[in-house]
Amino acid sequence: MIMEVNVERESMDFDVVIVGAGPSGLAAACRLGQLAQENEQELMICVVEKGADIGAHILSGAVFEPRAMNELFPDWKERGAPLNTAVTEDEILLLNDAQNSRKLPHIAVPKTFHNEGNYIVSMGNICRWLAEQAESLGIEIFPGFAASELIKNEDGSIGGVITGDMGVAKDGSEKDGYMPGMELRAKYTLFAEGCRGHLGKQLLQQFQLDKDATPQHFGIGFKEIWDIPAEQHKPGKVVHTAGWPLNDNGSGGGYLYHADDGQVYVGLIIDLNYKNPYLNPFQEFQRFKTHPAIKAVLENGKRVTYGARAIAKGGYYSLPKMTFPGGILLGCNAGTLNFSKIKGNHTAMKSGMLAAETVFNALAEGKQHDDLEVYKSAFEKSWVFDELYRSRNFGGAVHKLGTVLGGAYNTLDQNYFGGKLPFKFKEWTPDYKCTEKASHYQPIDYPKPDNKLTFDRLSSVFLSNTNHAEDQPCHLKLKDADIPLTVNLPEYAEPAQRYCPAGVYEVVEEDGKDVFKINAQNCIHCKTCDIKDPSQNITWVVPEGGGGPTYPNM
Repeated sequence: MIMEVNVERESMDFDVVIVGAGPSGLAAACRLGQLAQENEQELMICVVEKGADIGAHILSGAVFEPRAMNELFPDWKERGAPLNTAVTEDEILLLNDAQNSRKLPHIAVPKTFHNEGNYIVSMGNICRWLAEQAESLGIEIFPGFAASELIKNEDGSIGGVITGDMGVAKDGSEKDGYMPGMELRAKYTLFAEGCRGHLGKQLLQQFQLDKDATPQHFGIGFKEIWDIPAEQHKPGKVVHTAGWPLNDNGSGGGYLYHADDGQVYVGLIIDLNYKNPYLNPFQEFQRFKTHPAIKAVLENGKRVTYGARAIAKGGYYSLPKMTFPGGILLGCNAGTLNFSKIKGNHTAMKSGMLAAETVFNALAEGKQHDDLEVYKSAFEKSWVFDELYRSRNFGGAVHKLGTVLGGAYNTLDQNYFGGKLPFKFKEWTPDYKCTEKASHYQPIDYPKPDNKLTFDRLSSVFLSNTNHAEDQPCHLKLKDADIPLTVNLPEYAEPAQRYCPAGVYEVVEEDGKDVFKINAQNCIHCKTCDIKDPSQNITWVVPEGGGGPTYPNM
């Protein structure tokens, strides 16, 4: 909701406010700080972050391509950036079924999957390092404060954000220690909230930024970190998988990255355009770990942490207009992830750097609150745009042709034609509309967890260090409280019970009646419910600042 400011609040004025301390937001902050120093200009810049600390909400695979980092900080090695494990080996496995797999030769793999020169990293730790660099450049960073509302100027432009009130009870009353949110006013506001950003979603609608694009498409990405025995550890090895367990029920792929310190990162990405409402993405991830090719690495190891996050993967065709009066959408908030590489951190950083340069030039010219459409030209001249254009058909080919034929098309297109085959695999159906009626399917019988390799959702959420004050307003808003039981339950077997990776939604029986329960304190801020609910009845809004997961090094 756009806020017409009529409440007495404390206000702070900045040249630039950046919403979100992820790769794009922090790269933008650092580049602005560099430009201010180089030009001996004093700028007031702040970054507001809803996580309890920097990196708390960052979850990414991640194999990191250092291209943007090389441009932003050419001396990152000397500065101690946490890029410690260079990729030493690439492997692509086709999992034919629950027991069998085969390694694909490099010639049969799109070159975008080759990772020479890349690093296996914790993006949470990279963001912590970037925040240190930003602060050394004079940037103010405010963790634990959620940007909950937009400030709208009289001319319709965006004038900043309002942070969420602290100390509000579930019934809306003010608790002891109540603090109203602050107005953070800015000449320009950069929105770097990550995939399906709360305010970014509003900006897309208000300014019709996506009217010329295909609907954004999403996946849900799971990740666990495991400590494994030394004899099973191969630092720098990168494994990607296709096929099982998603042969029949959906598309996506798995990964296994051998990081440093005897750890591996294991995960599964499931496209959210799946049809079967009985599919449980969390359970599919647990099944994935039982495949002999994955189990052999994890066996006798110990799971350290768990998390999940939605991924914007629509790519080139789904890119919205990124500028509007008073601001710019950055990184995954705009959908700049290159799914042909399964990488979005380098593109997010570059989008932030380009925005910083655009905003700095505008401020130098005395401008404020205008639509910086020149950013589009800078973006389209950049290597980010070239990457996204060359991989524009990657996801669509897999979805329309299937894993095998789509993979063959992508290998041909990427390896031999440089991404320039003259076809358009556009996808116009939003992910939530792909969900079909439960009557077309049978429930899926998933095995019980063994608590060695596979686990349940609640014990997994415990490892994410998720916490919300229980006595606060629910941040998962239902447009119509009756729809879960009157529409979603009879028609779709209420899939929120399954697509949520944290067990937030339940249908339980109380006094002989079905009741839809929302356990908001379990929410790990993945945004899947906002995306996949077939009735589009759930809206994710920011909870009180500092709530949610506290990922140590995801």
